[in-house]
Amino acid sequence: MDSKDKLHSQNVYFCNDENLFNEQTQCLDRLYDFNHTRPTEGAKRQEIMTELFAEVGKDCYIEPPLQANWGKHTHLGNCVYANFNLTLVDDTHIYIGDHVMIGPNVTIATAGHPIDPELRQEIAQFNIPVTIGKNVWIGANSVVLPGVTIGENTVIGAGSVVTKDIPSNVVAVGNPCRVLREIGEHDKEYFYKDRKIDLVR
Repeated sequence: MDSKDKLHSQNVYFCNDENLFNEQTQCLDRLYDFNHTRPTEGAKRQEIMTELFAEVGKDCYIEPPLQANWGKHTHLGNCVYANFNLTLVDDTHIYIGDHVMIGPNVTIATAGHPIDPELRQEIAQFNIPVTIGKNVWIGANSVVLPGVTIGENTVIGAGSVVTKDIPSNVVAVGNPCRVLREIGEHDKEYFYKDRKIDLVR
């Protein structure tokens, strides 16, 4: 099996391929450029994002600093917003849907290591894709682990560790992250605790 195929096989493999290392280094070089752009250099940031990622939809914005293992395995829909310190452990594919909002210090990880210490000593690894549905909000300091799918419109509370799939249209929080409640009519009237929505359009 080709080294690149191993990345996407969802099986255990050994991270000892020099060609893969060199390719990752190119990504890290480009990330360095992205992370040293000025706030006024929006066009340059967009250009680098287009080079880095597999797909970038319209009107995406990522606040530096950004970290990624590959970049080219991450797929962004339209209008994706990520606050600072997003970490993408994208050793295989990460799919992020339209209108996703990501808070500060979030990690989305496709990669893991076997529990067996002998395998870990040999730098064994596995990668399983992550999918984040449309219109999801991931709160600050959350971690999304390999193989997870988060359904559309769902809110992941700050500081959550998402270890398994979360359905659509719910608020889910905690470590491990669990569904707290469904999103419903109450949320159309109140935006935070007992504070009523009173929009002026």
